[in-house]
Amino acid sequence: MFDEQLTATTTRARRHALADLLRRSAARAPGRTALRFRDRSHTYAELDTVVDRTANALTARGVARGDRVALLSHNEDGYVVLTFALARLGAIAVPVNFMLQAGEVAYILEHSGATGVVAEAALLPVAQEALALSGRDGDVVLRGVLGGGGGAPEGWEPYEAWAAHGDATPVDVPVADDEVLQLMYTSGTESRPKGVMMTSRSLVTQYVSCIVDGRYSPDDVALHALPLFHVAAQHVFLMPALYLGGTNVVLDAPDPARVLETIERERITSLFCPPTVWIGLLRHPDFDRRDLSSLAKGYYGASIMPVATVEELSRRLPGMALFNFYGQTEMSALALVLSPEDQLRKPGSAGTACLNGETRLVDDLGQPVGPGVEGEIVHRSPHATAGYWNDPEKTAEAFRDGWFHSGDLGVMDADGYVTVVDRKKDVIKTGGENVASREVEEVLYQHPAVAEVAVFGIPHPRWIEAVTAVVVPRDGQPVDPGELVAFCRERLAGFKTPRHVALADALPKNASGKILKRELRTTYAGLADG
Repeated sequence: MFDEQLTATTTRARRHALADLLRRSAARAPGRTALRFRDRSHTYAELDTVVDRTANALTARGVARGDRVALLSHNEDGYVVLTFALARLGAIAVPVNFMLQAGEVAYILEHSGATGVVAEAALLPVAQEALALSGRDGDVVLRGVLGGGGGAPEGWEPYEAWAAHGDATPVDVPVADDEVLQLMYTSGTESRPKGVMMTSRSLVTQYVSCIVDGRYSPDDVALHALPLFHVAAQHVFLMPALYLGGTNVVLDAPDPARVLETIERERITSLFCPPTVWIGLLRHPDFDRRDLSSLAKGYYGASIMPVATVEELSRRLPGMALFNFYGQTEMSALALVLSPEDQLRKPGSAGTACLNGETRLVDDLGQPVGPGVEGEIVHRSPHATAGYWNDPEKTAEAFRDGWFHSGDLGVMDADGYVTVVDRKKDVIKTGGENVASREVEEVLYQHPAVAEVAVFGIPHPRWIEAVTAVVVPRDGQPVDPGELVAFCRERLAGFKTPRHVALADALPKNASGKILKRELRTTYAGLADG
């Protein structure tokens, strides 16, 4: 039998949790620039110290191991500091999509049991309304403001006060590999978001796959313009780069003109964009005016990139190696990688399994299918989530047979390359965001003139997919499509609101009464041209 005291000592010596990564980078390269945001720059040593100051300030305010703290903000350096500070305490960060409306945020606060909320100053009204709606107002012990210039309304504290806390003593909370450190909420394919539980084990092993398969380097100067509440921006790109010791430039939004200007000014070598943003860059007049020759590595993911866009990028940025990263939040997020050498050899493919992962395709009984046969894409990997927060039934369903079931349908060729052909469940990927068709349908069903509705995605030249609704009106209830769009916009985030609404006498159904959405996608594909 092992001595308990000795076991505790060796466990502390062997720990490899999320917050340890920054401390190690600071020890290796204390003077190297870790993070730049606007006119603020942090070396690794400075970033490590401000994380400890902030963690000590949060401890003084009652934040403890296991507490859930929601972060509602656009990108900024304080967001990164808070992410590491919470991890150092063993507290659980809950990144929240800043595009959500108060009712949607309230659900996340309630479901996660948040005891802390930190909001960007511009989003304080949303946070305050969400707290009131959630019923957790009296349970929240921490209220913080980011980007408020040191000011905060009554009952809230400025982040700057925490970052300047007088105690910079290194925080020494022994966080185990499989303790939950983040809850990332994804709408997935359900009407309500699911809380994906992320641990150091899942995240760090995923970072290693990203570094190796994505050919990251400590010499990289990486630009991060996509929202950090999103798993790809935070955990596929920023965190692995900080783990490795690279230089990171953060923007608060992926505005094409600012992205192109920043690439030129900062001599950016590494850039991730979903297809919609790459297309926006290619179409911007500054694309050919700026010096983009420093770009050595480009990455895309979150939705399928049109082959024509891959070809155009290869032509207009011939010195840039292009990678396709495929995955989902539940995989932290990387699962498949298509290398630069395979972009034109395997057009449209999502690639092969990453370093620390296994992927196969299965039929409805969970049995593997052969090359060229359509099946569900499933994964087995230490990247995988520890499960869904407070939802053992959905966890069991997703992990049946010892594999994580992605819900995506694909075909694997004889070389092991997977091409995604459809989604098993009705999720729409628009502008890099997931939209659950059922959630939009439920909102439309609240309108008194709607008898039946089907929501699905159709191809869009910029957003890859556009949220589209076909509505059967109730008898004798005239309704205008524009009215239905406005009805949704009042109740849903902008990216979930249908871009197109069509009226129909009936919806196509099979013999069992299931609506045939594939048929609708074909019938209404032309709406994207209108």
